[in-house]
Formats: sequence, C-alpha cells, structure tokens
Amino acid sequence: MKKIFKLSLILLTFFAVKSFAQESIIPEVKYDDLEKYIALAKQNEPKRKILAEQASSIKTAIPMASLSYLDLFNGSYIYRPQGKVAIDPVNPYSVNGFQLGINLNLGAFLQKPFAVKKAKADYKVAQLQQQDYDAILTTEVKARYYDYIQSLAQLKIATQAAQDNKGVAESQRYKFEKGEVTLDTYNQSRTLLTESSTSKITAEVNFLKAKDQLEELIGVKLTDVK
Repeated sequence: MKKIFKLSLILLTFFAVKSFAQESIIPEVKYDDLEKYIALAKQNEPKRKILAEQASSIKTAIPMASLSYLDLFNGSYIYRPQGKVAIDPVNPYSVNGFQLGINLNLGAFLQKPFAVKKAKADYKVAQLQQQDYDAILTTEVKARYYDYIQSLAQLKIATQAAQDNKGVAESQRYKFEKGEVTLDTYNQSRTLLTESSTSKITAEVNFLKAKDQLEELIGVKLTDVK
C-alpha cells in the first residue's frame, strides 16, 4: 500500500507540474495571425460576399434615380412647310416652320426627390448591415481561433501525459518482472496509461475539429496563410 501511495503521489505531483506549466494559453495567442484570419474571413465568407454585392447593387440605384429626372420631360415638335397659310382647313398649322414643345409630368417630378432620398437610405442600410455582419464575423473568427489555440494546448498536455505514463508503465512492468512491485501497482500504471492514451485521442479529435471550423470560416487552410 505504501508503494502504491508513493507511486500515486509521484504521478500526481508530476502531472500538477505539467498542468501548471500550461495553465495559460494567452502567450500562445498570435494577434498578427488573428488579424490575417479576420481579413480572410471578410474576403472569403459567402454571406459576407452576398452582403457586399447587395450593397454595391443598391449603390447604383442612387445615380440612376438622379438621372431619371430627365425622364420627366418629353419633347415634341411639328413642322409646317413654307407657303402654307397659318389658318388652312386642309393644313391647319398655326405658324410656318418648326414648332417645338416640352411636356413635364408634375406628379412624377414631385416624387423624384423622395426616390433619390430612398435610394440613398437603402444604400445606408445596406452599409450598416454589412458593418453589423463584419462585427459578428470578427467575433466568430476570434472565438474559433481561441478554441483552436485551446485545443492545441490541450493536445500538447495530453500527448505529454500519454508519453510520461507510457514511460511509467514500462518502468513498472520491468520492476514487476523483477518482483520489485506488486501486480496491483503494475496494473495501476497500465490503467493510467490507458486513460491518458484515451485522453490524447480525444484531444486530437477536438484539435482537428477546431482546426476545420476555423479553416471553414476563413476559407483557406491554416498552412496556406502567410
């Protein structure tokens, strides 16, 4: 029992030192990389592209609404040949030569300032929607990046623990074969090895998921980011 207690104490102390060394991931955060990931997400994320195209399309409505003022005026002319009298039952022109006329649709004219104002307001709304989504996208990139850094740190700890427990298990097996430790002590080391190996596999899966989720958002592989 004393040997088991001594072994457990040594292992717990060892793991505590390792955990303490990894208790903070803040030094692992690379803000230059994070800014690159945010820029890539804004460049490649599909919904962000859609909002940008919608804003661009809406923007074109502003000059179109302004130019449409010309649609309010309709020009016309009539021509009376020379030599015809001004009052003629057969050819009733008022004057000789060309007669020009311009018609204005007053109702449409009064509506035009509101149409231009609406086009500008629609574009402003589109810009605000894009800014709002950029803020949401930035927060999401940060969250996924932090998850990625956390999973990487956890993987390092789990890998080190698995390696250490493997060394302990091999040492206990050697001592057990020499009769220096009991079967219970040897089995305990094997149990710790199994648990740490399982934790390592779980950490690997979590790391791969976090990596995939970040790459999905930024649109490129992390290895391709320069």
